[in-house]
Amino acid sequence: MKYNGYRDLKVYQLSYKLAMEIFEITKSYPKEEKYSLIDQIRRSSRSVPANIGEAWKKRRYPKMFVSKCIDAAGEAGETEVWLDFSKDSDYLSNEQYEKLYSGYEEVNRMLYGMLDKPEKFCK
Repeated sequence: MKYNGYRDLKVYQLSYKLAMEIFEITKSYPKEEKYSLIDQIRRSSRSVPANIGEAWKKRRYPKMFVSKCIDAAGEAGETEVWLDFSKDSDYLSNEQYEKLYSGYEEVNRMLYGMLDKPEKFCK
């Protein structure tokens, strides 16, 4: 399969993978979290790759590209907070937490790299 688009970006691939891992892990959260923590962490984690895809499609307009990358970083930050709640509520093991949290730190490093040099990505 040939993409040559946002699906080829490592930041997209990693953020998508992390969102899928969160989806699987949250299946084991208590039922009382279904309409609160589960929904929040799934929504914010999925929003990261979604915003990256949207940024890519708007890369013709550098300011819009930058704005959507900032949105993606914001959603990654929100996901980190939900990870904190998940760990402190004993829904995540320390190992799961460390793996996911370090994944989002890497996503943020890549996003801020894109923000520092948007001309590398914009048409």
